[in-house]
Amino acid sequence: MTPTENFITHLIELRNRLLRIVVGFIVVFIALFPFANEIYALLAAPLLSKLPAGGQMIATAVTTPFFVPMKVAMMTAFLLSLPHTLYQIWSFVAPGLYAHEKKFMIPIILASSFLFLSGMAFAYFLVFPVIFGFIVGTAPVGVAVMTDIGNYLDFIITLFFAFGLAFEVPIAVVMAARFGWVSIHALKEARGYVVVGAFVIAAVVTPPDVISQFMLAMPMWLLYELGIVVARFTTKEKESEPTILPPA
Repeated sequence: MTPTENFITHLIELRNRLLRIVVGFIVVFIALFPFANEIYALLAAPLLSKLPAGGQMIATAVTTPFFVPMKVAMMTAFLLSLPHTLYQIWSFVAPGLYAHEKKFMIPIILASSFLFLSGMAFAYFLVFPVIFGFIVGTAPVGVAVMTDIGNYLDFIITLFFAFGLAFEVPIAVVMAARFGWVSIHALKEARGYVVVGAFVIAAVVTPPDVISQFMLAMPMWLLYELGIVVARFTTKEKESEPTILPPA
């Protein structure tokens, strides 16, 4: 097979894999669309549970009541079809990998998917109640908290991605050590910078209450430490202690 034919074969394979990814997403989206309003109600529950009796959310645009639940259904379809998407990506790249690379990448893909979903669950069940309780509790007297459903969706998506990516820290640490980009000793030395960076990121992403900032920064730091522990067992690097020269 000539290089040109080989290149065309890879393009055809890539097109087929992408088509399967799109079809898988569309099938799941069509199945979820009739339940879009119920899914949005589930996402809105953390805020609605903190509002005073009779409190509700509002829609300030004519098309918002339709498009916002549709966006929620699309986001849910993306998450539910993610295993199928990852399988198609893996099937495309796997033939070009060595056996030891395949053994390493499979658990990395599975762990990264699990950690991202864990970050989203952590945000929904633990962080959202704290954030919305703080926001509603600090509203001035006489001010009714009536959030637009579109603004609410944008806000929670931002936090979902922030916590999902924050929970990917161990994956980044393990891969950096595994591929020799940084030594385990250097990762330990950078511990202080990581803690400061975690709190800076948390201050930017979360609302201005201290509790929610800690709830993002602390997991990032702890997961960084977990990544160092895992990296020590998954890399062949032997940590060398600094050599102390005897006095002359």
